[in-house]
Amino acid sequence: MDTTHDFICRRRRRPTINIVPLVDVLTVLLFFFLVTMQFKQVSTLNITVPKIETAGENEIEERIVIAVSPEGEFYLNDRAVEKAVLAAAMKLAGELTPNTPVLLIADEEVPLKFVTEVMDVCRTYQLNKIRLQSR
Repeated sequence: MDTTHDFICRRRRRPTINIVPLVDVLTVLLFFFLVTMQFKQVSTLNITVPKIETAGENEIEERIVIAVSPEGEFYLNDRAVEKAVLAAAMKLAGELTPNTPVLLIADEEVPLKFVTEVMDVCRTYQLNKIRLQSR
């Protein structure tokens, strides 16, 4: 009779889920994905650069990036700018760090006059290291 009484009087433990180990695992996974992700610069400018068979790799680390759209719009480091703003920025860059490399990205449909305008503005302010992006 004692065993029956003990069995009836003993309360069943409620089942619980320990959330702490789950949070730990999720935190480790989150850090893993953040460390292994490749953050690439997203550009909204849709440019198809011309193909050059003998082109080498652009190995310029610190540079000014200027893009020209087929409509003749200028982009300085992925921000749309007017020609006057581009000229002012090139003047400032030429005064602070002359001979800073400039990477010029132009769509294959861009008229040559827009490309030469950018090159002329850069050279006016001692930015003579200009490279054209190709594929």
